[in-house]
Amino acid sequence: MSNPASNTELRDATPETGVPAAREPRGARRKRETRLRLLSAALRLMAEKGMEGVAINEITEAADVGLGSFYNHFESKEAIHAALSDWVFEEFADNLDRLTSELTDPAEVVAVSVRHTLLRAQREPVWGRFLIREGLSARALNRGLGPRLLRDIQKGIACKRFSADDPFMSVLTVGGAVLAAAAVELHVSSPGTPPGDASVLAGFTEDRFAERAAASLLQTLGLARNEAVDVANRPLPAPLATG
Repeated sequence: MSNPASNTELRDATPETGVPAAREPRGARRKRETRLRLLSAALRLMAEKGMEGVAINEITEAADVGLGSFYNHFESKEAIHAALSDWVFEEFADNLDRLTSELTDPAEVVAVSVRHTLLRAQREPVWGRFLIREGLSARALNRGLGPRLLRDIQKGIACKRFSADDPFMSVLTVGGAVLAAAAVELHVSSPGTPPGDASVLAGFTEDRFAERAAASLLQTLGLARNEAVDVANRPLPAPLATG
Protein backbone atom coordinates (compact mmCIF):
# COMPACT_ATOMS: atom_id res chain seq x y z
CA MET A 1 0.00 0.00 0.00
CA SER A 2 2.76 2.41 -0.82
CA ASN A 3 1.31 4.03 -3.93
CA PRO A 4 -1.61 6.47 -3.82
CA ALA A 5 -3.93 3.91 -5.35
CA SER A 6 -2.42 0.48 -5.74
CA ASN A 7 -4.23 -2.23 -7.66
CA THR A 8 -4.88 -4.19 -4.47
CA GLU A 9 -6.42 -1.17 -2.74
CA LEU A 10 -8.63 -0.41 -5.72
CA ARG A 11 -9.89 -3.96 -5.97
CA ASP A 12 -10.57 -4.14 -2.26
CA ALA A 13 -12.73 -1.02 -2.30
CA THR A 14 -14.54 -1.55 -5.58
CA PRO A 15 -18.26 -2.22 -5.07
CA GLU A 16 -19.77 -5.27 -6.72
CA THR A 17 -21.44 -3.65 -9.72
CA GLY A 18 -21.57 -6.74 -11.88
CA VAL A 19 -20.25 -4.68 -14.80
CA PRO A 20 -16.81 -5.64 -16.17
CA ALA A 21 -14.38 -2.73 -15.88
CA ALA A 22 -13.74 -2.82 -19.63
CA ARG A 23 -17.43 -2.09 -20.33
CA GLU A 24 -17.91 0.47 -17.56
CA PRO A 25 -18.75 3.95 -18.92
CA ARG A 26 -15.73 6.24 -18.85
CA GLY A 27 -17.36 8.83 -16.61
CA ALA A 28 -18.47 6.23 -14.07
CA ARG A 29 -15.04 4.62 -14.09
CA ARG A 30 -13.29 7.93 -13.47
CA LYS A 31 -15.66 8.77 -10.64
CA ARG A 32 -15.11 5.39 -9.03
CA GLU A 33 -11.35 5.58 -9.40
CA THR A 34 -11.26 9.07 -7.88
CA ARG A 35 -13.26 7.89 -4.88
CA LEU A 36 -10.92 4.94 -4.41
CA ARG A 37 -7.85 7.16 -4.63
CA LEU A 38 -9.31 9.35 -1.90
CA LEU A 39 -10.05 6.33 0.28
CA SER A 40 -6.58 4.89 -0.27
CA ALA A 41 -4.94 8.19 0.63
CA ALA A 42 -7.14 8.59 3.69
CA LEU A 43 -6.25 5.07 4.81
CA ARG A 44 -2.53 5.77 4.77
CA LEU A 45 -2.85 9.12 6.48
CA MET A 46 -5.42 8.15 9.11
CA ALA A 47 -3.62 4.93 9.93
CA GLU A 48 -0.62 7.06 10.84
CA LYS A 49 -2.20 10.13 12.44
CA GLY A 50 -5.84 9.33 13.16
CA MET A 51 -8.80 11.23 11.75
CA GLU A 52 -8.22 14.26 13.98
CA GLY A 53 -4.64 14.63 12.81
CA VAL A 54 -5.44 14.68 9.08
CA ALA A 55 -6.74 17.64 7.07
CA ILE A 56 -8.88 17.29 3.95
CA ASN A 57 -6.27 19.04 1.81
CA GLU A 58 -3.70 16.43 2.92
CA ILE A 59 -5.99 13.70 1.62
CA THR A 60 -6.55 15.41 -1.73
CA GLU A 61 -2.85 16.11 -2.16
CA ALA A 62 -1.94 12.50 -1.37
CA ALA A 63 -4.64 11.29 -3.79
CA ASP A 64 -3.56 13.87 -6.41
CA VAL A 65 -7.10 15.16 -6.93
CA GLY A 66 -8.67 18.59 -6.60
CA LEU A 67 -10.41 19.76 -3.44
CA GLY A 68 -13.68 20.02 -5.35
CA SER A 69 -13.45 16.36 -6.27
CA PHE A 70 -13.35 15.47 -2.58
CA TYR A 71 -16.71 17.13 -1.98
CA ASN A 72 -18.18 15.34 -4.99
CA HIS A 73 -17.75 12.13 -3.00
CA PHE A 74 -17.69 13.04 0.70
CA GLU A 75 -19.34 15.88 2.54
CA SER A 76 -16.73 16.05 5.31
CA LYS A 77 -13.65 14.48 6.83
CA GLU A 78 -15.94 12.54 9.16
CA ALA A 79 -17.80 11.14 6.15
CA ILE A 80 -14.68 9.76 4.48
CA HIS A 81 -13.54 8.34 7.81
CA ALA A 82 -16.86 6.51 8.19
CA ALA A 83 -16.65 5.19 4.62
CA LEU A 84 -13.05 4.12 5.21
CA SER A 85 -13.95 2.27 8.40
CA ASP A 86 -16.74 0.42 6.60
CA TRP A 87 -14.37 -0.49 3.79
CA VAL A 88 -11.66 -1.80 6.12
CA PHE A 89 -13.87 -3.64 8.59
CA GLU A 90 -16.84 -4.78 6.49
CA GLU A 91 -14.73 -6.02 3.58
CA PHE A 92 -12.45 -8.02 5.86
CA ALA A 93 -15.33 -9.37 7.96
CA ASP A 94 -17.14 -10.50 4.81
CA ASN A 95 -13.98 -12.30 3.68
CA LEU A 96 -13.69 -14.03 7.05
CA ASP A 97 -17.32 -15.15 6.83
CA ARG A 98 -16.69 -16.67 3.41
CA LEU A 99 -13.48 -18.28 4.59
CA THR A 100 -15.07 -19.95 7.62
CA SER A 101 -18.48 -20.71 6.08
CA GLU A 102 -17.88 -24.48 6.02
CA LEU A 103 -16.37 -24.75 9.50
CA THR A 104 -18.68 -26.21 12.15
CA ASP A 105 -16.48 -25.80 15.23
CA PRO A 106 -16.86 -22.30 16.78
CA ALA A 107 -13.38 -22.66 18.28
CA GLU A 108 -11.85 -23.18 14.85
CA VAL A 109 -13.82 -20.25 13.45
CA VAL A 110 -12.39 -17.96 16.13
CA ALA A 111 -8.89 -19.37 15.66
CA VAL A 112 -8.96 -18.92 11.87
CA SER A 113 -10.27 -15.37 12.25
CA VAL A 114 -7.58 -14.44 14.77
CA ARG A 115 -4.82 -15.96 12.66
CA HIS A 116 -5.90 -14.27 9.44
CA THR A 117 -6.28 -10.92 11.17
CA LEU A 118 -2.74 -11.05 12.50
CA LEU A 119 -1.33 -12.41 9.26
CA ARG A 120 -2.92 -9.61 7.24
CA ALA A 121 -1.78 -6.96 9.72
CA GLN A 122 1.78 -8.25 9.36
CA ARG A 123 1.52 -8.48 5.58
CA GLU A 124 -0.13 -5.07 5.11
CA PRO A 125 1.21 -2.73 7.82
CA VAL A 126 -0.94 0.25 6.78
CA TRP A 127 -4.08 -1.87 7.10
CA GLY A 128 -2.77 -3.20 10.39
CA ARG A 129 -2.09 0.24 11.84
CA PHE A 130 -5.58 1.42 10.92
CA LEU A 131 -7.05 -1.70 12.53
CA ILE A 132 -5.07 -1.07 15.71
CA ARG A 133 -6.15 2.57 15.83
CA GLU A 134 -9.84 1.98 15.10
CA GLY A 135 -10.48 -1.65 16.05
CA LEU A 136 -12.17 -0.88 19.38
CA SER A 137 -14.03 2.20 18.19
CA ALA A 138 -17.81 2.28 18.53
CA ARG A 139 -18.15 1.91 14.76
CA ALA A 140 -15.93 -1.18 14.62
CA LEU A 141 -17.69 -2.78 17.57
CA ASN A 142 -21.11 -2.16 16.05
CA ARG A 143 -20.29 -2.99 12.43
CA GLY A 144 -18.03 -5.45 10.63
CA LEU A 145 -15.71 -7.40 12.90
CA GLY A 146 -17.38 -6.71 16.26
CA PRO A 147 -20.78 -8.29 15.56
CA ARG A 148 -19.15 -11.28 13.84
CA LEU A 149 -16.91 -11.96 16.82
CA LEU A 150 -19.86 -11.64 19.20
CA ARG A 151 -21.88 -14.05 17.04
CA ASP A 152 -19.09 -16.64 16.97
CA ILE A 153 -18.52 -16.44 20.72
CA GLN A 154 -22.24 -16.76 21.40
CA LYS A 155 -22.36 -19.86 19.19
CA GLY A 156 -19.48 -21.38 21.12
CA ILE A 157 -21.16 -20.67 24.46
CA ALA A 158 -24.52 -22.01 23.24
CA CYS A 159 -23.03 -25.35 22.19
CA LYS A 160 -20.86 -25.45 25.33
CA ARG A 161 -17.67 -25.29 23.33
CA PHE A 162 -16.69 -22.20 25.31
CA SER A 163 -17.06 -21.98 29.07
CA ALA A 164 -17.04 -18.18 29.10
CA ASP A 165 -20.34 -16.85 30.38
CA ASP A 166 -20.15 -13.17 29.39
CA PRO A 167 -20.12 -12.74 25.58
CA PHE A 168 -19.58 -8.98 25.73
CA MET A 169 -16.52 -9.21 27.96
CA SER A 170 -15.22 -12.07 25.81
CA VAL A 171 -15.46 -9.84 22.72
CA LEU A 172 -13.45 -7.14 24.50
CA THR A 173 -10.90 -9.69 25.72
CA VAL A 174 -10.37 -11.36 22.35
CA GLY A 175 -10.56 -8.14 20.33
CA GLY A 176 -8.23 -6.26 22.64
CA ALA A 177 -5.70 -9.08 22.70
CA VAL A 178 -5.67 -9.33 18.89
CA LEU A 179 -5.06 -5.59 18.56
CA ALA A 180 -2.29 -5.73 21.16
CA ALA A 181 -0.67 -8.67 19.39
CA ALA A 182 -0.83 -6.85 16.05
CA ALA A 183 0.68 -3.74 17.64
CA VAL A 184 3.58 -5.71 19.08
CA GLU A 185 4.23 -7.48 15.80
CA LEU A 186 4.22 -4.25 13.79
CA HIS A 187 6.37 -2.46 16.35
CA VAL A 188 9.02 -5.15 16.46
CA SER A 189 9.11 -5.46 12.67
CA SER A 190 9.42 -1.69 12.11
CA PRO A 191 12.80 -0.55 10.76
CA GLY A 192 15.00 0.97 13.45
CA THR A 193 13.23 -0.67 16.38
CA PRO A 194 15.86 -1.20 19.12
CA PRO A 195 16.29 -4.60 20.78
CA GLY A 196 13.89 -5.27 23.64
CA ASP A 197 16.64 -6.01 26.22
CA ALA A 198 14.85 -6.71 29.51
CA SER A 199 11.45 -5.49 28.30
CA VAL A 200 8.40 -7.61 27.57
CA LEU A 201 9.21 -7.31 23.85
CA ALA A 202 12.44 -9.21 24.42
CA GLY A 203 10.32 -12.37 24.59
CA PHE A 204 8.77 -11.80 21.18
CA THR A 205 9.42 -14.31 18.43
CA GLU A 206 7.78 -14.55 15.01
CA ASP A 207 7.67 -18.35 15.20
CA ARG A 208 3.97 -19.21 14.63
CA PHE A 209 3.01 -15.99 16.36
CA ALA A 210 -0.56 -15.95 15.00
CA GLU A 211 -1.12 -19.57 16.04
CA ARG A 212 0.22 -18.94 19.53
CA ALA A 213 -2.06 -15.95 19.91
CA ALA A 214 -5.07 -17.96 18.75
CA ALA A 215 -4.26 -20.81 21.15
CA SER A 216 -3.93 -18.44 24.08
CA LEU A 217 -7.28 -16.83 23.32
CA LEU A 218 -9.02 -20.18 22.95
CA GLN A 219 -7.76 -21.06 26.43
CA THR A 220 -9.23 -17.79 27.67
CA LEU A 221 -12.57 -18.89 26.21
CA GLY A 222 -12.37 -22.18 28.08
CA LEU A 223 -10.54 -24.76 25.97
CA ALA A 224 -7.91 -26.95 27.59
CA ARG A 225 -4.36 -26.04 26.58
CA ASN A 226 -3.62 -29.10 24.43
CA GLU A 227 -6.90 -28.81 22.57
CA ALA A 228 -6.47 -25.07 22.07
CA VAL A 229 -3.01 -25.62 20.58
CA ASP A 230 -4.37 -28.34 18.28
CA VAL A 231 -7.24 -26.19 17.00
CA ALA A 232 -5.02 -23.14 16.54
CA ASN A 233 -2.55 -25.09 14.41
CA ARG A 234 -4.99 -26.75 12.03
CA PRO A 235 -4.38 -25.96 8.35
CA LEU A 236 -6.06 -22.73 7.32
CA PRO A 237 -9.06 -23.36 5.02
CA ALA A 238 -7.73 -21.19 2.19
CA PRO A 239 -5.73 -18.03 1.57
CA LEU A 240 -7.75 -14.96 2.47
CA ALA A 241 -8.54 -12.90 -0.64
CA THR A 242 -7.64 -9.25 -0.15
CA GLY A 243 -7.84 -8.09 -3.67
